[in-house]
Amino acid sequence: MMKTGMTRALCGLLLSGMIGSGAAGLAHAQDDTSIALVPGGPHPYFAAWEQAGADAARDFKLKAADYKVPQKWELSQQNQLLESSLAQGYNGFVIFPGDPVGSVSTVDELSSNDAPVVAAGGCFKDPSAAAFCLGTDTGNSAYLGTKELIRVMGSGKKRILHLTGFLVDPNTQLRIDAVKKAADESGNEVVQVIADIDAPEPAEEKINAYLAAHSGEVDGIIASAWVPSVVAANSLRRIGDKRIRMVAIDHDEVVLKAIKDGFLDGTMIQNPYGQGYVGSFAVDKLRLGCKVKENAPFKSNALTARFIDSGTAFIDAAKVDTYVDTMREGTKALLANFEATYLDCK
Repeated sequence: MMKTGMTRALCGLLLSGMIGSGAAGLAHAQDDTSIALVPGGPHPYFAAWEQAGADAARDFKLKAADYKVPQKWELSQQNQLLESSLAQGYNGFVIFPGDPVGSVSTVDELSSNDAPVVAAGGCFKDPSAAAFCLGTDTGNSAYLGTKELIRVMGSGKKRILHLTGFLVDPNTQLRIDAVKKAADESGNEVVQVIADIDAPEPAEEKINAYLAAHSGEVDGIIASAWVPSVVAANSLRRIGDKRIRMVAIDHDEVVLKAIKDGFLDGTMIQNPYGQGYVGSFAVDKLRLGCKVKENAPFKSNALTARFIDSGTAFIDAAKVDTYVDTMREGTKALLANFEATYLDCK
């Protein structure tokens, strides 16, 4: 995992206890729920899941809610980890799909062994045995971020560079489509999409090479994945020319510092902590006999008809020091009515 400002220690400092007394009223007697929170591979976005699981285990009196990471972003490694976790006694799962289609058979296997699954951060493609998908409305987030970029670039036709994530990530195409939509609506142009760069080495190589050759041909940058946001922020700082405007995604310390120093105009924060925390709450409730409400007000996206938005917000220089409060309030709001809205626990 790359070194970022969002270390485990910082994550714990900022997010531990973020729900507070409101969660205590939802806790129940100790049960034997053991949840594994499993991303598709190593990535700083999911670091908050470790604290979220620990807090969920404490607040909801679970036997365990452990963060377990495959060594590489390979579907076979994630599937092996999920199967071994089931064999070790884990009986509930919060999963970011290694592949929205290729992961479905493993999810069905887990569910058939009475281990409920909630997709978090990204969705499985319907049909799957996952109860629902809890994540950022990534298309909407990328759309709103691009609109903010267009606003700060000003009038006239502008040229936009889009930096985004792994093509196997179910969110990537949603983001590509949303950025193009926002640009087309406003008469601007996406001159280049650079994808498959949500890892340090390809991001450094491709972003720096493109800016070295074409920085004069770009008016704005929208980055819709974590690592490209960090690399591009550092690249703009090295160039030192604040003519190119940029909106990033997520809350890495490098990104936040670049916003404070005027190299970035803002970032679209997500709520990975809320996904892990509320996802663990829901998995436990499903294990204890709750069912998903037939008339639950799910949204639909390109992958599933059972989507719940965990929240997103634009953070600029005026809000950069209080972004944690934004995540905290979003998680509280999501949890407060979650059972009544989405579950039938009669």
